[in-house]
Amino acid sequence: MRSLLNTPRLKKELGQLLDKPPFGMKVNVKEGSTSVLEAELSGPKDSPYENGVFKLQIELPVKYPFEPPRVTFITPVYHPNIDSGGRICLDILKMPPSGAWKPLITIEGVLIAICNLMNCPNPNDPLVLDIAKEFKNDKETFESKAKHYTKEHAITVIE
Repeated sequence: MRSLLNTPRLKKELGQLLDKPPFGMKVNVKEGSTSVLEAELSGPKDSPYENGVFKLQIELPVKYPFEPPRVTFITPVYHPNIDSGGRICLDILKMPPSGAWKPLITIEGVLIAICNLMNCPNPNDPLVLDIAKEFKNDKETFESKAKHYTKEHAITVIE
Protein backbone atom coordinates (compact mmCIF):
# COMPACT_ATOMS: atom_id res chain seq x y z
CA MET A 1 0.00 0.00 0.00
CA ARG A 2 1.36 3.39 -1.05
CA SER A 3 1.73 5.84 1.79
CA LEU A 4 0.05 9.20 1.33
CA LEU A 5 2.59 10.57 3.77
CA ASN A 6 5.37 10.13 1.19
CA THR A 7 3.93 12.59 -1.32
CA PRO A 8 6.11 15.72 -1.72
CA ARG A 9 3.35 18.02 -0.48
CA LEU A 10 2.73 16.02 2.71
CA LYS A 11 6.43 15.46 3.38
CA LYS A 12 6.89 19.23 3.31
CA GLU A 13 3.81 19.97 5.45
CA LEU A 14 4.65 17.32 8.03
CA GLY A 15 8.29 18.32 8.12
CA GLN A 16 7.31 21.87 9.00
CA LEU A 17 4.72 20.75 11.57
CA LEU A 18 7.13 18.35 13.25
CA ASP A 19 10.19 20.66 13.17
CA LYS A 20 8.49 23.96 14.03
CA PRO A 21 4.95 23.34 15.27
CA PRO A 22 2.85 26.47 15.78
CA PHE A 23 2.44 27.44 19.42
CA GLY A 24 -0.07 25.18 21.16
CA MET A 25 -0.12 22.51 18.44
CA LYS A 26 1.43 19.10 18.15
CA VAL A 27 1.02 16.69 15.21
CA ASN A 28 2.23 13.11 14.78
CA VAL A 29 1.66 10.31 12.33
CA LYS A 30 -0.62 7.69 13.88
CA GLU A 31 1.48 4.61 14.54
CA GLY A 32 1.19 2.06 11.77
CA SER A 33 -0.84 4.37 9.52
CA THR A 34 -0.17 5.63 6.02
CA SER A 35 -2.89 8.30 6.03
CA VAL A 36 -3.90 9.23 9.59
CA LEU A 37 -2.42 11.94 11.79
CA GLU A 38 -3.00 12.67 15.45
CA ALA A 39 -3.00 16.23 16.68
CA GLU A 40 -3.19 18.03 20.01
CA LEU A 41 -4.44 21.60 20.28
CA SER A 42 -4.20 23.83 23.31
CA GLY A 43 -7.49 25.54 24.08
CA PRO A 44 -7.35 29.20 23.01
CA LYS A 45 -6.43 31.73 25.69
CA ASP A 46 -9.37 33.67 27.16
CA SER A 47 -11.84 31.04 25.95
CA PRO A 48 -13.75 28.45 27.99
CA TYR A 49 -11.28 25.90 26.55
CA GLU A 50 -8.18 27.61 27.97
CA ASN A 51 -5.82 25.22 29.85
CA GLY A 52 -7.28 22.22 28.02
CA VAL A 53 -5.48 20.10 25.46
CA PHE A 54 -7.72 18.55 22.84
CA LYS A 55 -6.87 15.46 20.81
CA LEU A 56 -7.95 15.26 17.18
CA GLN A 57 -7.65 12.71 14.42
CA ILE A 58 -6.90 13.82 10.87
CA GLU A 59 -7.67 11.35 8.08
CA LEU A 60 -6.10 12.27 4.77
CA PRO A 61 -8.09 11.20 1.70
CA VAL A 62 -6.27 9.66 -1.26
CA LYS A 63 -6.98 12.83 -3.26
CA TYR A 64 -5.50 15.22 -0.64
CA PRO A 65 -4.95 18.18 -1.17
CA PHE A 66 -7.71 18.18 -3.78
CA GLU A 67 -10.15 16.93 -1.12
CA PRO A 68 -10.20 18.14 2.50
CA PRO A 69 -8.97 15.99 5.37
CA ARG A 70 -11.57 14.45 7.68
CA VAL A 71 -10.89 15.93 11.10
CA THR A 72 -12.61 14.77 14.28
CA PHE A 73 -12.17 15.61 17.93
CA ILE A 74 -11.26 12.61 20.07
CA THR A 75 -11.56 14.74 23.23
CA PRO A 76 -15.20 15.65 24.00
CA VAL A 77 -15.88 19.37 23.50
CA TYR A 78 -18.93 21.40 24.50
CA HIS A 79 -19.35 23.60 21.43
CA PRO A 80 -22.17 24.50 19.00
CA ASN A 81 -20.05 23.51 15.98
CA ILE A 82 -18.66 20.21 17.35
CA ASP A 83 -20.98 17.27 18.04
CA SER A 84 -20.67 14.41 20.53
CA GLY A 85 -19.05 12.25 17.82
CA GLY A 86 -16.29 14.83 17.41
CA ARG A 87 -17.47 15.98 13.97
CA ILE A 88 -16.74 19.61 13.17
CA CYS A 89 -18.96 22.04 11.25
CA LEU A 90 -16.40 24.23 9.51
CA ASP A 91 -16.68 25.41 5.91
CA ILE A 92 -13.05 24.66 4.97
CA LEU A 93 -13.58 20.99 5.84
CA LYS A 94 -16.20 20.67 3.07
CA MET A 95 -15.88 20.66 -0.71
CA PRO A 96 -17.47 23.48 -2.72
CA PRO A 97 -20.17 24.47 -3.50
CA SER A 98 -21.42 23.99 0.10
CA GLY A 99 -17.92 24.28 1.56
CA ALA A 100 -14.82 26.40 1.12
CA TRP A 101 -12.02 23.80 0.81
CA LYS A 102 -9.18 24.83 -1.50
CA PRO A 103 -6.08 22.73 -2.28
CA LEU A 104 -3.81 25.51 -1.03
CA ILE A 105 -5.10 25.05 2.55
CA THR A 106 -2.58 23.13 4.64
CA ILE A 107 -3.04 20.89 7.67
CA GLU A 108 -1.60 23.71 9.76
CA GLY A 109 -4.19 26.07 8.26
CA VAL A 110 -6.97 23.62 9.13
CA LEU A 111 -5.75 23.37 12.74
CA ILE A 112 -5.51 27.16 13.05
CA ALA A 113 -9.07 27.47 11.68
CA ILE A 114 -10.27 24.92 14.27
CA CYS A 115 -8.57 26.93 17.06
CA ASN A 116 -10.28 30.07 15.75
CA LEU A 117 -13.62 28.24 15.72
CA MET A 118 -13.07 27.19 19.33
CA ASN A 119 -12.36 30.80 20.23
CA CYS A 120 -15.27 32.20 18.19
CA PRO A 121 -18.12 29.68 17.81
CA ASN A 122 -20.52 30.16 14.91
CA PRO A 123 -24.02 29.67 16.38
CA ASN A 124 -25.58 30.61 13.02
CA ASP A 125 -24.24 27.42 11.38
CA PRO A 126 -24.45 24.96 14.28
CA LEU A 127 -24.01 21.23 14.43
CA VAL A 128 -25.63 21.12 17.88
CA LEU A 129 -28.77 23.30 17.95
CA ASP A 130 -29.29 23.26 21.74
CA ILE A 131 -25.75 24.46 22.42
CA ALA A 132 -26.05 27.13 19.71
CA LYS A 133 -29.29 28.39 21.26
CA GLU A 134 -27.65 28.45 24.69
CA PHE A 135 -24.61 30.29 23.26
CA LYS A 136 -26.90 32.96 21.77
CA ASN A 137 -29.35 33.31 24.69
CA ASP A 138 -27.36 32.44 27.83
CA LYS A 139 -23.65 32.83 27.17
CA GLU A 140 -22.80 32.57 30.88
CA THR A 141 -24.32 29.07 31.12
CA PHE A 142 -22.65 28.05 27.85
CA GLU A 143 -19.24 29.18 29.11
CA SER A 144 -19.74 27.45 32.44
CA LYS A 145 -20.62 24.14 30.74
CA ALA A 146 -17.76 24.47 28.24
CA LYS A 147 -15.27 25.12 31.08
CA HIS A 148 -16.65 22.11 32.98
CA TYR A 149 -16.29 19.85 29.91
CA THR A 150 -12.75 21.12 29.38
CA LYS A 151 -11.81 20.45 33.00
CA GLU A 152 -13.42 17.01 32.90
CA HIS A 153 -12.23 15.75 29.50
CA ALA A 154 -9.24 17.71 28.22
CA ILE A 155 -5.80 16.80 29.39
CA THR A 156 -3.92 19.76 30.72
CA VAL A 157 -0.38 19.74 29.31
CA ILE A 158 1.21 19.26 25.90
CA GLU A 159 4.40 17.34 26.52
